[in-house]
Amino acid sequence: MSLSSLLSADAIAGAVKDCQAPDSFCPKKFFQACGLAKKSPQDVKKVFGILDNDGSGYIEEEELKFFLQRFCPAARALTDKETKDFLAAADDDSDGRIGVDEFQAMVLA
Repeated sequence: MSLSSLLSADAIAGAVKDCQAPDSFCPKKFFQACGLAKKSPQDVKKVFGILDNDGSGYIEEEELKFFLQRFCPAARALTDKETKDFLAAADDDSDGRIGVDEFQAMVLA
């Protein structure tokens, strides 16, 4: 399954374009712009499964660095600051990774 089967290609392109500049990525704004925030909890879980590159059941810091590239291969990598801020914003239990429930809560909040 690909992200474009759940989200509009135009919405993904626009969301990625909005955060082209280093340190301009905001997860909440991105989820709104790409349309993920309006999806069902089941669809958000499907997207989580795609973003969980290694299938561990968590999105770790290394996977977050390439978050935008999972949506658009030509997108930039997140900066270290963006990656750490994203992790801190979603990691409710402070275990250093984002679980599916934490991801869903952040996206749908």
